[in-house]
Amino acid sequence: MKSHFESRALDEFASRKADVLILIGRILLAWVFVGSAYGALSNFGGSVGYFRSLNLPAPELFTIINIAVEIIISLGLIFGLGTRYCAVLMFVFVLMATVIAHRYWEYPAGAQQIGQYNHFLKNISIMGGAMLIFVTGPGRFSLDRAT
Repeated sequence: MKSHFESRALDEFASRKADVLILIGRILLAWVFVGSAYGALSNFGGSVGYFRSLNLPAPELFTIINIAVEIIISLGLIFGLGTRYCAVLMFVFVLMATVIAHRYWEYPAGAQQIGQYNHFLKNISIMGGAMLIFVTGPGRFSLDRAT
């Protein structure tokens, strides 16, 4: 169990470094979308095929919209521009992706179900991060604060 001194020291560190830690948190959340957008751009046909396998109408359009939204979220979070709007967009986007693509309960027990369950849990965590960014705001190191 931590002593009162250790707890106070952690609280003071968090308070002193809050803006830097918020920036790092924004970048880490954005990195998921940077990687996903890059993957979709570099393997556009595979991304279209994936959306087709989900029986979505107009899989090419879904792929383009997916890439655009991921780029908007990434840039907004990294630069702290429209940060709260990006947090809401991220939450809704990930919620939709989870409902559409990661219904682990529809898979038979085994590797596929475990993989989809892990994606489901990851997405819940990202939605939690989106809520935190929405509540805390962008921090000092952001274009939102510069304007």
